[in-house]
Amino acid sequence: QVQLVESGGGLVQSGGSLRLSCAASGSIVAIHDMGWYRQAPGKERELVATIDSGSSSKYADSVKGRFSISRDNAKFMVYLEMNNLKPEDTAVYHCNADITYRGGVYQYRLTVWGQGTQVTVSS
Repeated sequence: QVQLVESGGGLVQSGGSLRLSCAASGSIVAIHDMGWYRQAPGKERELVATIDSGSSSKYADSVKGRFSISRDNAKFMVYLEMNNLKPEDTAVYHCNADITYRGGVYQYRLTVWGQGTQVTVSS
């Protein structure tokens, strides 16, 4: 099986910066699209940013110009650089990846979610 583990969350003042990291592990053959989503208390989970295997990225309008997604294919990592943070960015941030992995003699493709990391922005 495969798993994703996020790190880098924390408490920061408005206008500050944080860098989130997400590490994929397991019997990975290939990682396709990767992304970051967030869920604030009482709200639906929403897309923050995605990046494909060729490093083309897309962003939610609310974070364009402030957040930057990147990936390291050799290390099975995806990152989210967050600048000029605002209180409304407060949420649990989850990593997501579309992964092909080995299971015995077969290969499987699965969308995997991490447990999440808390980001809190104080005003």
